[in-house]
Amino acid sequence: MNHRVLTDSIKKRINRMNKKQITFLLCVCFAYSLYSQKQNITMDDIWTYYKFHPKGIDELRSTSDGERYTALSMSTKGQVVVAFSYATGKPVDTLVSGDQLEQAGNRIQITDYQLGKGEKNILLSTANEQIYRHSSIARYYVWNREKKTITQIMGDDKVLYATFSPDGNAVAFIFKGNLYVRNLLDNKLTQITKDGSDDIFNGVSDWVYEEEFVVTQAYFWSPDSKSVAYYRFDDSKVPVFSMNEYHDSLYPTVYSFRYPKAGTPNPMVAIKIYNIPNGTTTNIIPPGSFEYVPRIKWTLSPSQLSVQFMNRHQDSLVFVLADAATGKTTPVFTETSKTYIEINDALTFLNGNKEFIWQDDNDGYSHLYKYSIDGKVINQITKGKWDVMSFKGVDEKNKTVYYTSSETSPIDRDLDCIKLDGTGKKKLSTLTGFNDADFSSDYHYYINTFSNAETPNLITLHSSDGKQLRVLEDNKDLRDNLKNYNLGQKKFFSFTTSQGNNLNGWVITPPNFDSNKKYPVLMYVYGGPGINTVNNSWDGVQGMWYQMLAEKGYIVASVDNRGTGARGSEFQKCTYLHLGKLETEDQIEGAKYFQSRKYVDATRVGIWGWSYGGYMAANCITKGADYFKMCISVAPVTDWKFYDSIYTERYMRTPGENPDGYHDGSPINYADEVKGHYMLVAGTGDDNVHFQNTVMFTKALEKAEKPFTLMMFPDKNHGIYGGNTRHYLFTQMTDFITNNL
Repeated sequence: MNHRVLTDSIKKRINRMNKKQITFLLCVCFAYSLYSQKQNITMDDIWTYYKFHPKGIDELRSTSDGERYTALSMSTKGQVVVAFSYATGKPVDTLVSGDQLEQAGNRIQITDYQLGKGEKNILLSTANEQIYRHSSIARYYVWNREKKTITQIMGDDKVLYATFSPDGNAVAFIFKGNLYVRNLLDNKLTQITKDGSDDIFNGVSDWVYEEEFVVTQAYFWSPDSKSVAYYRFDDSKVPVFSMNEYHDSLYPTVYSFRYPKAGTPNPMVAIKIYNIPNGTTTNIIPPGSFEYVPRIKWTLSPSQLSVQFMNRHQDSLVFVLADAATGKTTPVFTETSKTYIEINDALTFLNGNKEFIWQDDNDGYSHLYKYSIDGKVINQITKGKWDVMSFKGVDEKNKTVYYTSSETSPIDRDLDCIKLDGTGKKKLSTLTGFNDADFSSDYHYYINTFSNAETPNLITLHSSDGKQLRVLEDNKDLRDNLKNYNLGQKKFFSFTTSQGNNLNGWVITPPNFDSNKKYPVLMYVYGGPGINTVNNSWDGVQGMWYQMLAEKGYIVASVDNRGTGARGSEFQKCTYLHLGKLETEDQIEGAKYFQSRKYVDATRVGIWGWSYGGYMAANCITKGADYFKMCISVAPVTDWKFYDSIYTERYMRTPGENPDGYHDGSPINYADEVKGHYMLVAGTGDDNVHFQNTVMFTKALEKAEKPFTLMMFPDKNHGIYGGNTRHYLFTQMTDFITNNL
């Protein structure tokens, strides 16, 4: 019915109504008018103009004294690093401004910065170039605030991971696989290692350590700034993976790098310590045979380094203390697991090196413990049937530990504190949803970032007791903008599967939802070990794509299967040795749950996912083909033997040890079971989940004579982004969904 017909109808009825009826009808018409004026979400809104991207505070840092925090922002002088008072929230100092950063006639554009001790020097990076997921090279400069001078660290050459020494008088960095130190007092440059090559990496990790242990900067200053402990990687026995790079050249170029796949040789790792005044190198002596060194960290003493050695199965970890002068190691304790050990960064030394904090899940949930330096448990700091999700630090003076947890629920994150002896536990966060915090260096203040399903980032400043002092960013413009759109309602739910497992989920219904109608359902899955999609947090631009689909009449939902996190080790680690089995069963249970709802068209349930989620979607369109009409797999693993050693073997061991697990977990071996509409998406330049996975699944689908749609993005990596890529990808995915679901 158009507006004119509606208006004529109203006029005829008004003549026959009393005042109460007229008032009611006017209210209905007003509501109709408001609804009709609401905007529909467009692909340009999401992927071109990023209208739904929340604001944050760029490059937040705490100053040495803990009284101020700094942020990178824009001003009339260009980029500026400004210091704000925690106590008042007012700007109190400008550490560096764009008009001071002239080099060879060009103004330096800051991409990142570090504060030296006392903020006397500022380390700036510019012209960053991404290498892998976490690593990048850049040009580095040191701005001396007192002398108002700017110094290049390595001329015009780009280097990796430049960092200040603790005393702020030197900068270490990596150049062509070698570790260097530049003394800022006399400008002397010392080359610590000289054997860096295409196969040897000093102070910087290789591909697999960066991706799976998140070891990026692989060197660490001693507390007295006189020594540097570093990793030496020898990848010479690691097989080479190559892929074509097409660009616009007549002939493709070949990009090759060392990539250990499941069951193949790993990098050989050595830990060394270089003493700068003496010019000597000490080799750390391992406590027996080992495969991995996931973490090293200096104790409070410059004469002692802690090292964590791990076996290839990743079910045994030896924690040792190493003498920096001799390299001799003393075992502190050995941790073992029936499945695998999760690596974390909670290790913190206390009480003049007599004690330390450790995190593990030995009681069934991830918790914090206080140990004596000889490896004996003094007390369990946190306990309960919930997980410590991240360790935020310890205020040793006040004997208080800060952390985030899943205590409220697996879908929420609380910010909590507790005394070192395990007493006085207190929830600092007051809003239910996702909370995270950056603490001042003295732990007197913290900046909390909060969001939930309806609320984009709310950034607030607090004193250490949890009291909110002020709002730093409330994203009011975004919140007001959201009111202009027809948004569906997002709700959280849980259900019990036929096997008796309770699973959490969320669902977005169309904005004009009518429970008497039948709707198609699109499920989103990740499903990999320890990673949740059912979070009470702001979903950002991808969440607005779901809202756009809801506008088109789709119910969008997600279910966290067994193997995901925040629910204890039994729930997470039950998928050990058979990735894809229980997770697929649970996603099928999710489909069956929705098919049982009276408002769902049981013949129109689809699923999509990216990376591990793409793998899960492929399992669902094969093993779960009777329940899913449509599926999209983006950048999927299709056979675990194609993926890297550290990740895959952590959960599956090697192909030789677990042949049935590898066979049963590969959708390639079930390609003949595909029934529905399938879209396979991948970037040819994916250094993480290689295009090989897509090629081999394509061969299996062709052999089984199964129709499918293939989208290939030349030279794009695992994220498949850049330029118009995301807009195009999600437009094609939307069309595939609307045409096939």
